[in-house]
Amino acid sequence: MRFIRFIPALLLSAMTAYAHTLYLGNYADSIHAVDFDSANGRLGPDRVVAPIAHASFLERSADGRFLYAVAEGKPGVLAAFATGAGGALTQLNTRSSEGTGPCDIALSPDGRLIAVANYGGGSVIVHRVAADGSLDEKVAFFQHTHAAGAHPDRQKTPHAHGVTWSPDGRLLLVPDLGGDRVYSYARSADDSLAPNPGQPWLTLAPGAGPRHAQFSPDGRHVYVINELDNTVAVVAYDPAGAALSLIETVSTLPAGGFAGFTKTAEIAVRADGRFVYASNRGHDSLALFARDPASGRLTPRGHVAVPANPRHFAMSPDSRWLLSAGQDADAVRIYAVDTESGGLTPVGPDFATPKPVCINF
Repeated sequence: MRFIRFIPALLLSAMTAYAHTLYLGNYADSIHAVDFDSANGRLGPDRVVAPIAHASFLERSADGRFLYAVAEGKPGVLAAFATGAGGALTQLNTRSSEGTGPCDIALSPDGRLIAVANYGGGSVIVHRVAADGSLDEKVAFFQHTHAAGAHPDRQKTPHAHGVTWSPDGRLLLVPDLGGDRVYSYARSADDSLAPNPGQPWLTLAPGAGPRHAQFSPDGRHVYVINELDNTVAVVAYDPAGAALSLIETVSTLPAGGFAGFTKTAEIAVRADGRFVYASNRGHDSLALFARDPASGRLTPRGHVAVPANPRHFAMSPDSRWLLSAGQDADAVRIYAVDTESGGLTPVGPDFATPKPVCINF
């Protein structure tokens, strides 16, 4: 009888497990593809699929048919690819990012527009996406001019560092590390963009250095990771007025502090909205926070060690696994995610891959 009862469990496991090809952006000389097995969280094999140098951050279309990448340079490059069997990539076309050091990329929720932030140039550019997945005409370009100056080295000029669309696709948020601002651009019905007339930007604390932002699944809050002061800003979002308001700011470091040099990198909200994760580079950890769905406020729940320089991490589509890219460790580490506590447990050996800086499911 015990054996008979065990059979449905095996069948359920087989039905819920899935195989998925994910892509790795890096500071090496090509984009890599890797197979991911959700049954055990294992990766492999690692293979080159596009010989494009310093193709760091990646974005995939919702249907998985297309992949977009930014390649850092002077000027930077935005590249479009069609995906194929085994993760193969066929380049469709490229466009200039019209700025130096493009560092983030995001498709609008409807897949019609793609935005890129230029760190070195302190600008953001938006292109239309054609029906065949290629990059079409430019629909917007915004040059930031404000520099906060609170940090003596990193805030002498503007540094657009992230691009995040609101869930309804009405706003494009652009955290600017050099300006201590999160810029807000409103999208019109014809897909044109302009500074949000009601609130063109949200100002954060002097020297914060906003880097990336992510909305909660319910769309009520935005979580902005601040690179320079190692904090997360919790921001309320009012879709009716397209307005942002700061609720609180919490540290990503242990309560006792950290004596060495460290800075943050990535922020993620779990799909059920109960937990938020943030990465520290230097402290080399992921900070875990419990999220109150009503208020959006965060409660620290500890840290887990990750491979050196975790510039990026990503959760699997089912939220059962978290993968952290250690740029300086040439490795990706896989963690099992506890459903109830949000805790992370490393599984298996680290996966070797050159200078990973982005994991795209």
